[in-house]
Amino acid sequence: MELNDSIRTIKGIGGKSEKLFNKLGIYTVEELLCFYPREYDIFGKIEPISQAAEGNIVIIHAGLREYPKTMASGGLKITRARFGDASGNITAVWFNMQFVMKMLHMGAHYILRGKVVNRNGFLELHQPKILSRQEYANLAGRMQPVYRLTAGLTGNAVAKAVNIALKETDLSGDFLPADIRKENNLISWKKAVAAIHFPDNKEECIQARRRLVFDEFFIFALALGQLKKVKKSIPSKYIMSPDIKTKQLIQSLPYKLTKAQESAWNDIKEDMLSGIVMNRLVQGDVGSGKTIIAVLALALAAENGFQGAIMVPTEVLAKQHYETFQELLKPLGINTILLTGSMTASQKKKAYAQIENHETDIVIGTHALIQEKVGFHSLGLVVTDEQHRFGVKQREALYSKGSEPHMLVMSATPIPRTLAVILYGELDISVIDVLPEGRLPVKNCVVGTNYRTQAYKFMQQETAAGHQVYIICPMVDESENMEAENVTDYSAMLREKMPPGIRVACLHGKMKPSQKNQIMEDFALHKADILVSTTVIEVGINIPNATVMMIENAERFGLAQLHQLRGRVGRGSAQSYCIFMAGNSSKEVMDRLSVLGNSNDGFYVAEQDLKMRGPGDFFGIRQSGELDFKLADIYQDADVLAQANKAAAKFESKDIIQLCKKYNRLKEKIVPYAGGVLL
Repeated sequence: MELNDSIRTIKGIGGKSEKLFNKLGIYTVEELLCFYPREYDIFGKIEPISQAAEGNIVIIHAGLREYPKTMASGGLKITRARFGDASGNITAVWFNMQFVMKMLHMGAHYILRGKVVNRNGFLELHQPKILSRQEYANLAGRMQPVYRLTAGLTGNAVAKAVNIALKETDLSGDFLPADIRKENNLISWKKAVAAIHFPDNKEECIQARRRLVFDEFFIFALALGQLKKVKKSIPSKYIMSPDIKTKQLIQSLPYKLTKAQESAWNDIKEDMLSGIVMNRLVQGDVGSGKTIIAVLALALAAENGFQGAIMVPTEVLAKQHYETFQELLKPLGINTILLTGSMTASQKKKAYAQIENHETDIVIGTHALIQEKVGFHSLGLVVTDEQHRFGVKQREALYSKGSEPHMLVMSATPIPRTLAVILYGELDISVIDVLPEGRLPVKNCVVGTNYRTQAYKFMQQETAAGHQVYIICPMVDESENMEAENVTDYSAMLREKMPPGIRVACLHGKMKPSQKNQIMEDFALHKADILVSTTVIEVGINIPNATVMMIENAERFGLAQLHQLRGRVGRGSAQSYCIFMAGNSSKEVMDRLSVLGNSNDGFYVAEQDLKMRGPGDFFGIRQSGELDFKLADIYQDADVLAQANKAAAKFESKDIIQLCKKYNRLKEKIVPYAGGVLL
């Protein structure tokens, strides 16, 4: 098989399963091989029930003490059974798996493997797998890949397809020159792809991941180098001169800009007046006031007769921005328009006409802005907000809507400057590191699960005072479809615990975009008091009335992501609070979380995250969500980023073109990154 062959060429994949793979973005053999496990299941030793600790995945060998019972709760069918060994007893709990009742017989002994959860002060084994002695013997000590799935597709089906593809595809072509591999102590691509899916041990997995992470950073650095060369000192067609309206706007604000905001605005104004195309990153901590800087830049473009566009990651944020822009810019005679995916065909058609005919000055939108049908009359400034949610490709797609417009990139991810210089190499950087006056710092606490009852009482007090609350649940590892069930189950439990007047809503990634938008909008309008959610609310929602954020199993997140989540509160004038609840309260975990407990400074948190998540750490293979990387994590893999950047710097354009001609899969990755500037 060839890498660009359809997955239908793999034995066992028919039309029905092909469609399921397609849902995951897998159409070719290469896409299947690059569909990396999100983590690994490692089967440990059988241990006594008395040693089962909260938060751990354990394997027990125990007898059935009480016959299983099934009851309905919050849309779930919950089956419970009591097991025991010589050291103690524990209740096993299954969600929507009533068939286990037929598998269990009183007095018989079973090998169970599941996660230990503390529920109302009692330890339970959640969603345990029932293993035969032979199954356990075959799996003990081995690392099993765990893949992101869609309904109807099992982990076994993915693993089987990957296994066949590895055996029947020629993987000898390695685009990384041998001298670079040797210099950076990297294994071959062929070996890395096989070992990332089916590693013999942790060390082999770490080596495989390191090679593939290097590739991601190397490709990124090659493309970025080309962008840098092309974009340096391009004369601008959009030269700005008057800035009377922006001065009026600053004077009309009900607050004074901070010195950091003034400095960033002066950098932008200087760029836009210089006659050279601006490529600038404004890096500001959560709540530092980047939006007003974007408003000023777009107003300057409009005042000079040009159009501006700002792209944000969610519809709710786009609507919130639209309202803010309208309020600030309408008095100055500057027209704004909203463009989102959920608009009707006729609404979009009308918006397209207004944009193309320059009947509007500023367009605020989501990914809908980069659709083919969107054409601008004279796009002079492009702003992308929450940059790390878009990546280079989307940024370039919006940029290409104009004829080399000015580019302003906004990021709330406080990346340490050493990394930012590499990651945003083609951009000049301005930093807003001071919070606006009147903002009270968020009060933090790092606690164990024994604090939960007290936390719920505190939430009741805050909602009684008219405020709102976020509760973040991480994705659940054990079941293929448990993300949604985890949040809905937690929400159902919370409704039982809270007084009847407190309205609880839930939000998770498996919902349709329209449903997610509706829930976030309802929360913004205070139609719910508590929002139980996965990390989908990390960016893209601004609720000044929300004063409490509680993050369950906080130890599962990186410090930088926890800081991003914390940024959802503390946006209004009222005192806000963040509760980091650790499911595992070991000293190591509590020490790491104490960084957040002691500081609200995102740049300090980012630096600590960089130090604490060193290259020797092993966190599985979760997707990082940063930029366009599948595996690479800019904090955990900072050393690899520096090495890959150094290696890429040795390549001239002609070298890259030669590599792309030889390896088509490399060309397909580099050209979109570099905005087509290479070939």
